[in-house]
Amino acid sequence: MKSILINTTEESYPVFVGNEAINELPALLKSLSPSKVLIVTDTNVDQLYGNMLVDMVEQEWTAYKYVINSGEAAKSFDMFYDLHSYALKQELDRKSVIIAFGGGVVGDLTGFVAATYMRGVPFIQVPTTLLAHDSAVGGKVAINHPEGKNMIGAFYQPKAVVYDSNFLQSLPTNELRSGFAEVIKHSLIRSESLYQFLYSEIRHLEDITTDKLQRMILEGIQIKADVVSKDEKELGLRAILNFGHTLGHAVEAEAGYGKLSHGDSIAIGMLFATWLSNKTLNVTLPYFELKSWFKAIGFPTEVPDSQTTDQLINKMKKDKKTKSNQLTMILLEEIGVTTSVLFSEDELYSLLDEWRAEERGEKG
Repeated sequence: MKSILINTTEESYPVFVGNEAINELPALLKSLSPSKVLIVTDTNVDQLYGNMLVDMVEQEWTAYKYVINSGEAAKSFDMFYDLHSYALKQELDRKSVIIAFGGGVVGDLTGFVAATYMRGVPFIQVPTTLLAHDSAVGGKVAINHPEGKNMIGAFYQPKAVVYDSNFLQSLPTNELRSGFAEVIKHSLIRSESLYQFLYSEIRHLEDITTDKLQRMILEGIQIKADVVSKDEKELGLRAILNFGHTLGHAVEAEAGYGKLSHGDSIAIGMLFATWLSNKTLNVTLPYFELKSWFKAIGFPTEVPDSQTTDQLINKMKKDKKTKSNQLTMILLEEIGVTTSVLFSEDELYSLLDEWRAEERGEKG
């Protein structure tokens, strides 16, 4: 097992990664001296591991468990309100600790509840998916709005992240693929060596061994930690973590939350951002190499035909990085080196339309 320290302007906290990392949890709780502990998980994780975690916590503390439906639709106002109501009913106070036990949805929702319950109570992230290696670190917590993903939220750091890789063994293929998209993103924005490792060693999802998984998780978290420590609240550098997300979030929202996975949506966004980099920055990134690799892994490689460019641009305009109707795109100067470029709505519409037409032409 290994640990990484996340340093932010307000505090530092550990991320424990490896087999049996969950055994670090009792000591972490002891250091927080909780009056009560609320475990929030989803239906899938609860079936597999819910009782195990409750049993571990109940040995020393009063524990409650709240189970949400699995899937992106749970990141809603209604579920946010229901969780607050449950916490109040169980008389949680400011010394209580909330544990987010699940994937990115559970972590985002639970973190936002912790950030707002009684103006903030401590919480611990216990991620169970590969995707959550990204979302559990860095303190971005949020719920969705029909008009956009993660539009209502806060920056609120956990007290610790406990990432036990044993939990990943039960991941279905689509969840593994979704998380792998964020690993690829970290390599593209910050580490050519990680990209070359992933590209050469993992041609298909079946190639992900325990050792390779451990390496990609540790390197991905280290990249995220480095960026977050320099720019906790996304005032500059941290925006590079949104590579592929401007279009990706629009595609995901337009499909209807839960219809197209986050990772599949981001894969489409990364391909467009790579094509756009070549088109507008006069660089020669390996676009077709990336596209054929994505196809082999099982990612979609173009926007669904049912989504119009108009619909997507309207969603992209609501992106949190948009300023004065100028849309910000994170692009690549080379693998591992990013830049930020502003486009007018008309410019980006035209370029997105051109990319889609090229992809359709190639498919036809």
